[in-house]
Amino acid sequence: MKMTVVLDASALLALLHNETGADKVEEALFNKAIISTINWTEVIQKAIANNINIENLDNELAEIGLSYIAFDKQQAHIAGSLWQQTKVLGLSLGDRACLALAIHLDSPVLTADKVWQQLDIGVSIQLIR
Repeated sequence: MKMTVVLDASALLALLHNETGADKVEEALFNKAIISTINWTEVIQKAIANNINIENLDNELAEIGLSYIAFDKQQAHIAGSLWQQTKVLGLSLGDRACLALAIHLDSPVLTADKVWQQLDIGVSIQLIR
């Protein structure tokens, strides 16, 4: 049985733009990937900025295996606690929200952000490219 993977916004955007690594994201979706609602906000914003039609996008992705997880108080605490060790790498609140969800669920995270490989936070960080 495959483990559920947490998607970073960068990974899902790679799929929407059909960039290198999109195949890895698609495979994760078929295995029931999840995304934080914070990161989903990033995806929507960047999709709009790049003229991607977002009407029904969430439903289409849900149909192929994406679940949306609400950002809660526990994740907020984890994300806030990650600030000190991630600030030198320039990680955003969205980045930390994604990592917080992965830590909270003890799940690997899929990202296009290579700098994340430098983190030692107790979860597997998998690059799509």
